[in-house]
Amino acid sequence: MIDYIKGEIAELTPTTVIIETAGVGYCIHISLPTFTVLQTKKSTKLFVYEVIREDAHLLYGFTNQAERQLFLLLISVSGVGANTARMIMSSYSAAEIQEMIATANVTALNAIKGIGAKTAQRIIVDLKDKIMKVAGMESSEQKLFANISNPVKDEAVSALVMLGFAANTSQKAIDSILKNEPALKVEQLIKLALKML
Repeated sequence: MIDYIKGEIAELTPTTVIIETAGVGYCIHISLPTFTVLQTKKSTKLFVYEVIREDAHLLYGFTNQAERQLFLLLISVSGVGANTARMIMSSYSAAEIQEMIATANVTALNAIKGIGAKTAQRIIVDLKDKIMKVAGMESSEQKLFANISNPVKDEAVSALVMLGFAANTSQKAIDSILKNEPALKVEQLIKLALKML
């Protein structure tokens, strides 16, 4: 099991980062808060979780061990896979997810794509006691992130498509958000779109 990967950021999108170390480029799947943190960096160290399937070997990356622990707790719930856990962690900050589970906020969890009422309840039942052990997790959203001037819209639509949404639907959602709030950054835009879709 790989614990972490440290190296130069060769490529960065809202859903993946390629970290080059010792001449090898590792494609690592990330959440939006991780994307925000990495935008201002040239190199990084990400804690990883490795998923080995028959058809693929996937890496999921996190800026700190507490975030990875939250991810591991989420995927331990029956019906929650790695992509669903990443969707949850892209929709809300780690601190917000902890609070939702601790306060049994089924409605907020149910609002996330791919999370039905039963799954939301299962997450709360399974993790309410465990979640308190992941205390001290810092919210990545509190960190400053750089302005993205161009092309915010294209990047947001591309990220939504990579997360499994239809291109047309994603485009419409992004357009309607930008009409009201044209100055949004990519991460904020995607978060709002995830709540609409």
